[in-house]
Amino acid sequence: MVRVTACTNQKGGVGKTTTVVNLAAYLALSGISTLVIDIDPQGNATSGLGIDRRALERSVYDVLIDRAPLDEVIVGTAVDGLDLMPSSPALSGAEIELVDVPARERRLAASLAELNGRYERVLIDCPPSLGLLTVNALTAADGVLIPIQTEYYALEGLSQLVNTIRLVREELNPRLEIDGVLLTMYDARTNLSAQVAAEVRRHMDGTVFETVVPRSVRLSEAPSHGLPIALYDPSSRGAHAYDNLAAEVIARG
Repeated sequence: MVRVTACTNQKGGVGKTTTVVNLAAYLALSGISTLVIDIDPQGNATSGLGIDRRALERSVYDVLIDRAPLDEVIVGTAVDGLDLMPSSPALSGAEIELVDVPARERRLAASLAELNGRYERVLIDCPPSLGLLTVNALTAADGVLIPIQTEYYALEGLSQLVNTIRLVREELNPRLEIDGVLLTMYDARTNLSAQVAAEVRRHMDGTVFETVVPRSVRLSEAPSHGLPIALYDPSSRGAHAYDNLAAEVIARG
């Protein structure tokens, strides 16, 4: 049975794409067939997995707008067992194009029905907003993974995101739940990181992963090489963190 997880936070720069790419890689390396869907017009998950968006004939845009068959869009990656439904520059106009489309919030969910158990895990990288693309992801998902940067204002906007999840659950997708909150960019040298981590754990009681992702130069470098950290530098602290996160995700079911 496939489990679809939307990775979202309307704040940018919290490690959302880094989490999707690297968690997906470690899930695949654990023997779990995994699909990444890049529904962010910036396309960072696509380039981070080594795919040139400009060279693609079809993308998730064609799935949302033209109901393109998934087999015409999904591409392989350098990680065995990990596939990608890529983003493209055209996706930046998709929200406007979908405004008058019937059941516009369910376009992605309807297309994912075609997967027919092909993957065990699907991770959706959402844009840093709570617009129609993110709502499509939440409507298609079973759960939500929320990365939160361990810095000042970490909880700012979180109540809005939780409220959006509640609204989607009530109006569009009753099975939607919070899979977990991930603390990212943790700097053990500062009191602030420890304080923010404690505050998030208190505020999001029981949903925060034990794994904490540290600030890591190697994690920042990996996307420029089009590789997840598991292939770029598997011995780095960032790699160990995402390996541990994958084990936690698998254990949670």
